[in-house]
Amino acid sequence: MSDNNESVLSEPPIAGDEIATLLGSLERQRATLAWKCGGLDAAGLRATVGKSSITLGGLLKHLALVEDDYFSGRLFAREPSPPWDAVDWDAEPDWEWRSAAEDTPEHLLTLWQDTVARSRSFVTEALADGGLDRLAQRTSPDGRAPSLRRIMIDLIEEYARHVGHADLIRESVDGLVGEDPPR
Repeated sequence: MSDNNESVLSEPPIAGDEIATLLGSLERQRATLAWKCGGLDAAGLRATVGKSSITLGGLLKHLALVEDDYFSGRLFAREPSPPWDAVDWDAEPDWEWRSAAEDTPEHLLTLWQDTVARSRSFVTEALADGGLDRLAQRTSPDGRAPSLRRIMIDLIEEYARHVGHADLIRESVDGLVGEDPPR
């Protein structure tokens, strides 16, 4: 993902079924984030806008954490994978945002890409074992378990919010604007 054209946008089908539409929507958000973060050096990934402390590098690391939490942790009740397993979240609840400034662009992109790849595998596994109605193995404090459908919608919303942040930050770095990469 060293240049802005390397990411291939996955477009949701115009009239697809529910699974294809959800997967396509999530992949479009992922591809747009990859495009907004692609081709930047460390300074570009550490840039902020206004009073916000959000960076593109922080977004990559945060969304890697969210991917791991939603699909590995919530859906399958698995323990966090590295680096999340070594963090004292009570002492540093925003660790991923802060620590991203210490990481190289290559590390941040690899962490995010590897986590997305694992998430895709988890979704494939869950779809084969109950489809979108499959319930998460980790429940909320009130005992409710979200379906895979709900988890996917939540992740699409999380990405959409942060892709908006990425739009503003990337424009401030080098003027790159737009919704999706050139095809």
